[in-house]
Amino acid sequence: MLNDIQPDMDDGVGFENQDEEPVAMVEEIQSGDEDANSNESSWSMDCSTVLRVKTLHISSPILAAKSPFFYKLFSNGMRESEQRHVTLRINASEEAALMELLNFMYSNNLSVTTAPELLDVLMAADKFEVASCMRYCSRLLRNLPMTPESALLYLDLPSSVLMAEAVQPLTDAAKQYLAARYKDITKYQEEVMALPLAGIEAILSSDDLQIASEDAVYDFVLKWARAQYPKLEERREVLGSRLARFIRFPYMTCRKLKKVLTSNDFDHEVSSKLVLEALFFKAEAPHRQRSLAAEESASLNRRFIERAYKYRPVKVVEFELPRQQCVVYLDLKREECANLFPSGRVYSQAFHLGGQGFFLSAHCNMDQQSSFHCFGLFLGMQEKGSVSFAVDYEFAARSKPTEEFVSKYKGNYTFTGGKAVGYRNLFAIPWTSFMAEDSLYFINGVLHLRAELTIRH
Repeated sequence: MLNDIQPDMDDGVGFENQDEEPVAMVEEIQSGDEDANSNESSWSMDCSTVLRVKTLHISSPILAAKSPFFYKLFSNGMRESEQRHVTLRINASEEAALMELLNFMYSNNLSVTTAPELLDVLMAADKFEVASCMRYCSRLLRNLPMTPESALLYLDLPSSVLMAEAVQPLTDAAKQYLAARYKDITKYQEEVMALPLAGIEAILSSDDLQIASEDAVYDFVLKWARAQYPKLEERREVLGSRLARFIRFPYMTCRKLKKVLTSNDFDHEVSSKLVLEALFFKAEAPHRQRSLAAEESASLNRRFIERAYKYRPVKVVEFELPRQQCVVYLDLKREECANLFPSGRVYSQAFHLGGQGFFLSAHCNMDQQSSFHCFGLFLGMQEKGSVSFAVDYEFAARSKPTEEFVSKYKGNYTFTGGKAVGYRNLFAIPWTSFMAEDSLYFINGVLHLRAELTIRH
């Protein structure tokens, strides 16, 4: 029971009396189906068994200044009478947290230090609208060592707490922790498959997933959803309303998008909308794609933002007549090229010609003749039986000052599964010249490469 002397006031603002006043607190057993986090149930429930009444002396101006809840309680609950106390009904389990909260409102300090205790105080601060204490708890929790268990605990807070601005830095830190810890999904596959929905959402929202392609992201999400939600209706609901927004469909291959349309795991209306949006994005001009990505960068799902895939996305133009031919465009950012030094390589997503899968790979390697590092580009055929393909190919790159594609290397090769061909020093210059600020080949920080493949008959 919060016993309070009725202050003199006519507009609910200025409290004159700064003396300590008695407050009473009633503890009760929760009856099982009430909402423990409801403000109403916490102090107006008459059907519960009262365990204990505890009287506390408080200063109403201090509590009212720190909390809209107490401000309303004192101004509305007591101004019509000479009543000197108010009663709060709480569950027995909330007593320690409420006492800490009241102490904080006087001292701006807490005596508890562990994550479970701080979370209890955070919940009490949310219930009684003490934003300063919510910020304080959030900051202390952020300073504690993060673990997968604690991160998931923070993301599993009630929605009223999660939506509070004071708690946003804590939930952001929890999401970042999970995204960083599990960025290589394949390395922690068992752990990731056991994570709850909030954990999976945190991981999928990251741009830094170490994953082959967005096709692989889609396959993983389906695998997780089928394991966690064996009932089709529940799975469709979770995929459609929660997880689909984190799959970046515009960066999936057209072959995989066709499978999305026929997937039973998605409601047909949902999958049609997602695939249409992805195809429209793919058909946009590059400058429009960049514009859409920039507009989306501040949103949660970031569906038009490209991740750092292990296999870089390519754009492919295919021709059947007069000859089977494809033109492949691969763009690499300056940072991606810099990360290749001294002996790295990056692979493109697969593309197809004559029913056979091919890929491009960019390398930083040693020039065999001059013994300096240089940029190389290679064309490989995916392993698939003993089929052999005779292919004419040409590599080109956009070059300053015209910014047009300039042919750099032509050749022909008879491929068998797993074989690759290319040029170790595509630009015939050392790596330092290739990466220099005045390099001819980076246009607005991007290296534009083109490979043209034609089947020889």
